[in-house]
Amino acid sequence: MGKTQHTGPIKLPKRLDPKLWVSKAPFGLGQVKPHHIKESLKIAWENKDQLPYAYRILTQGVCDGCALGVSGLYDRTLAGPHVCTTRLNVLRLNTMPEIKPEVLHQDIAELRTMDSAALRKLGRIPYPLIRRPGENRFSRLPWDEALEMIATKIRAIDPKQLAFYLTGRGITNESYYAAGKVARLLGTNHIDNASRICHSPSKTALKRSVGIGASSCNYKDWIGTDVLVFWGSVAANNQPVSTKYMYAAKRKGTRIIVINPYHEPSMDQYWIPSIPESALFGTKLTDDFYQVHIGGDIAFMNGVMRHWFEMEEASPGSAVDHAFIQAHTNGYEQLKAHVREQDWELLERSSGLSRERMLEFARLLATSKSAVFVWSMGLTQHRFGTDNISQVANLALLRGFLGREFCGLMPIRGHSGVQGSGEMGADPFSLPGGEFSADGIARMERVWGFELPKWQGDIVGVSLENSMLPDDHERKLKLFYTSGGNFLETMPDPDFVRECLENVDIRVHQDIVLNTSTLAEAREAVIVMPAMTRYEQPGGGTSTSTERMVYYSPEIKGPRVSEARAEWAIYAELAAKVNPEYERLVAFRNAEDIRREIAAAATYYDGIQHLSERGDVFQWGGAWLCEDGVCPTADGRGNLIPIEQPELRKPEGHFRVTTRRGKQFNSMIYSATDPFNGADRYDVLINPQDAEALQLKAGDAIVVYNQYGLLHGRAKPVPIQQGNIEVHWPEGNSLIPKGVYEAHAGIPEYNTAAVVEKAETFHALKDTKYVEKRVLELETEMG
Repeated sequence: MGKTQHTGPIKLPKRLDPKLWVSKAPFGLGQVKPHHIKESLKIAWENKDQLPYAYRILTQGVCDGCALGVSGLYDRTLAGPHVCTTRLNVLRLNTMPEIKPEVLHQDIAELRTMDSAALRKLGRIPYPLIRRPGENRFSRLPWDEALEMIATKIRAIDPKQLAFYLTGRGITNESYYAAGKVARLLGTNHIDNASRICHSPSKTALKRSVGIGASSCNYKDWIGTDVLVFWGSVAANNQPVSTKYMYAAKRKGTRIIVINPYHEPSMDQYWIPSIPESALFGTKLTDDFYQVHIGGDIAFMNGVMRHWFEMEEASPGSAVDHAFIQAHTNGYEQLKAHVREQDWELLERSSGLSRERMLEFARLLATSKSAVFVWSMGLTQHRFGTDNISQVANLALLRGFLGREFCGLMPIRGHSGVQGSGEMGADPFSLPGGEFSADGIARMERVWGFELPKWQGDIVGVSLENSMLPDDHERKLKLFYTSGGNFLETMPDPDFVRECLENVDIRVHQDIVLNTSTLAEAREAVIVMPAMTRYEQPGGGTSTSTERMVYYSPEIKGPRVSEARAEWAIYAELAAKVNPEYERLVAFRNAEDIRREIAAAATYYDGIQHLSERGDVFQWGGAWLCEDGVCPTADGRGNLIPIEQPELRKPEGHFRVTTRRGKQFNSMIYSATDPFNGADRYDVLINPQDAEALQLKAGDAIVVYNQYGLLHGRAKPVPIQQGNIEVHWPEGNSLIPKGVYEAHAGIPEYNTAAVVEKAETFHALKDTKYVEKRVLELETEMG
């Protein structure tokens, strides 16, 4: 933990800087870009029935969108108000009325004609519901009966046949903590959260490399650092308020670099609505794009480090910080030997970049006194995601970019609650404030006063797959309790996921709205229970931002859903139903009780118990983790880890495929068109030269297919690295193999290889075995 404290927000410069303008044409006339004013007016109209309540949420509550941590309209980075369309789009989830009974209880076949966006617009879930096999509509269920039915099933099954999952949707630390405690009290370690499919490799890699599980620095460190690198992160789209920080960084002379297969237009230039200069003329954000192949980041970083070691031979001290390395790291000679063995031809072929381009980046970092590395799904959602992040840590350690101002490692979060999920213990590998280990278990048994199960719990993907096990298997999933989440739209191979969901005896959906997963069948019953939003929870709640700020969000006066309950309270009630003796162990009278317990269970969260008023906040760990280079590892040193080159087998004639986000908040889609590039949801982003080679023009119907599935779409030539294509998530999930998980952190693989063909060719030649023959032929050609 660091000793330096965060110094609070800074002011933006008042003087204009025309060098950063995109165009002198006001408001980006003629440009493909978001229309923030128009969209804000549309959102205001959607909330017209609850405008005063919506205003109070925006001005008093902590943002339930991304994890930048805006409290009311203010944050700890920049002075002045902040608001973005991501937060505004999510706003209606909090203000909309209950679903009308005639809609809620209509034939399930009618509800199934709607996608999740349409289901969301129906309104809030008003009261508990149940649907049994053969029933064609939901029935109302009293709370006591719902909880008793779930409790009866829990008592009847092996605890290893019970699994919990919590999304990142506005869920508070208090709810994560209560869920984690109740799961262990009920005897199961199968509890997981939304970070499993986003940043689980970040935590795993940072732990082994530098001993931490969160961002080592702050957003303020962006502003004034020499180099700010975004690695597989489209922060302008996923965390829009961050563009203000980028603007401030540019005004301080920071160079911004993006490493991504696609030259993302939103990272190139942006019209920031809350900065008048930028709203009028736009802001050029990025100084350079390095367009790596999908999965080519390890090769690129090995190339950068090889250049550094060659520079060191010619001029010692010209590329790496020897003083920092000697005082604060292990493994330098082993890493050096490993990197020096790398073959340049393989590094170029795998990364997609020439050694000259790698040298440019190597020299930029070598001549910089400071740098902040920011990354997201482009690095983590691989079967080698943990290695990707440890490789980034290698770069930071070799240059000493850790534990001081303007330096650091930052896995930028996309969900407002998800940073706290593992820290609260809603994770199979974690307990509150520590790891799921012998010492951690003993510590929590002392705090909680009951014995914890000692066996290792499963990640959520494996838990779902376990529903397909024989009925007498001890890990056959029989009761799946999910707080939010839609696995049909977040996991690879949706058809298989549906089979898994429908093979569970009882599936519980604790949520605020319906989605497509809610409508799937179950063997005995689907139970739906209405939850409160964070703004409705009595006693308020807390959430932890990317930069480890723990914010208090108060209960906000407004309309209430008739039977919705606080999520943490539902978990406690369920435990008491399972066994009345458990009631004393989870007797949370209010949210304040939980915060006091969190402070005792996760000692670095000491301070959370004092958060009770609007605007209250503290940062755990201080301004910088690993301050002065001292890491919370066994010996206080960071570990330089030689990373093996992953096998990136791309059969001849195939394209590398990855998924991307459009106008959406995680799996919640808010527009069929991406405002930054005009792409529709089924547009396939392809390099113009690749398109020409396939005789494709913009808008041509195509089929993307492999041995796992296919996607019908349209070609959209864009500046993406040759040999790579991007498809939207979740529409492209049919191409992603099921059951492929990263070995260390368990994140599903969201990348693959596929064939692209004109639709007319595909359908003209296709017989029942066409896809299988074509895939086999190409793989055979590959040898």
